[in-house]
Amino acid sequence: MSVTVFIRYQLDPFKRAQFEDYAKRWLSIIPRCGGELIGYFMPYEGTNNIAFGLITFESLAAYEAYRARLRQDTEGMANFHFAEEHKFILAEERTFLRKVVL
Repeated sequence: MSVTVFIRYQLDPFKRAQFEDYAKRWLSIIPRCGGELIGYFMPYEGTNNIAFGLITFESLAAYEAYRARLRQDTEGMANFHFAEEHKFILAEERTFLRKVVL
């Protein structure tokens, strides 16, 4: 059973451009480390401080393997450090979802 990780970010609304740079870096890092990236979604209209990321994995075990590879990825770790340094992510929530099928 595949699992989709739904990540909800609360952003500093004055640092959305930094979050977008951060999200763009994941577009190549995540697939390289084994995730099927559905995408990152930025505020467009209405609420200006909430963004989302969706990544699908074959299983929870595949997600755990991805996390291990990500910790060894130089660009991935640099992107985590970029977020920590600039503090544009105020909160992050992860929800693990499964698709409803017949």
